[in-house]
Amino acid sequence: MTKLDKLQNVITAMITPFNEDFSIDEGKYREFLRFQIDNGCQPLTMGTTGESATLSHKEHHSAIEITVDEAKKSGKDPFVLAGTGSNSTQESISLCQYAEKAGADGCLVVVPYYNKPVQHSLIDHFSAIADSVSLPIILYNVPSRTGRNLEPETVSKLAYSKDNIVGIKCASGNIDQITKIVKTTPEDFIVLSGDDGMTFHIMALGGKGVVSVASNIIPAKLVEFTNTMFKGNWEKAKAKQFELYDLFKVLFIETNPSPVKYAAELMGIMNKRMRLPLTPPLVDNQEKIKIVLKNLNLI
Repeated sequence: MTKLDKLQNVITAMITPFNEDFSIDEGKYREFLRFQIDNGCQPLTMGTTGESATLSHKEHHSAIEITVDEAKKSGKDPFVLAGTGSNSTQESISLCQYAEKAGADGCLVVVPYYNKPVQHSLIDHFSAIADSVSLPIILYNVPSRTGRNLEPETVSKLAYSKDNIVGIKCASGNIDQITKIVKTTPEDFIVLSGDDGMTFHIMALGGKGVVSVASNIIPAKLVEFTNTMFKGNWEKAKAKQFELYDLFKVLFIETNPSPVKYAAELMGIMNKRMRLPLTPPLVDNQEKIKIVLKNLNLI
């Protein structure tokens, strides 16, 4: 198995624990990393779920360094994926180069938000980033947050033109578009679900796993879920999909990562503190989350 093969399963879009003053709680972060790695997940640090938009570049650097350090200590050699996207190409290049220097194994680069570049501009943006580092690059398409969709034709052009653009995290919710991406990219191009609830469908099309929110709280169950599909046991996987469906849905009852952080607190994993402008869920939604967790015997 190559290091890149480890990317083809469950990558946890890790939540970030905060102290009372809302600085990163390094001790809890390290503990949480060990929890993920020990349960077979690959860590993604400083993604959207990690509240990257409210953390400084210095904090991004620190989180990447901590993640690389804990990965080395684990003895399991996990794939360390660093969230290094920005709406500024130069900032993203800087973050990618820092991740490479720090010892990360790859970079997750989101479509530039707010700027809304057209498709040929996106090709130039991602090409410039790919040319700046030797690390594998995973594209990240989440138009609901960025305001711009990364079209299948654009993904295909990037996949064929840049050797180190090796995959994509798909969070468009558009199964037709994802089908086109799988169909028109190289056979070894890694298509990952960016939505827990779509993992079954995307893997049925040839996807290779999921960048997961739910694995923050149920890492072993998500690894079991994807492994079942890798083994071709689709009836068992369908049963798992139905079993976990309510959890997948309730974790997005409000803007991610608010629900999963609240769930993590209920399960004793970490506190629910979030940096503004995000806040914990409304009381009514807290009750809905509790019900789902109780039904799955998680609390």
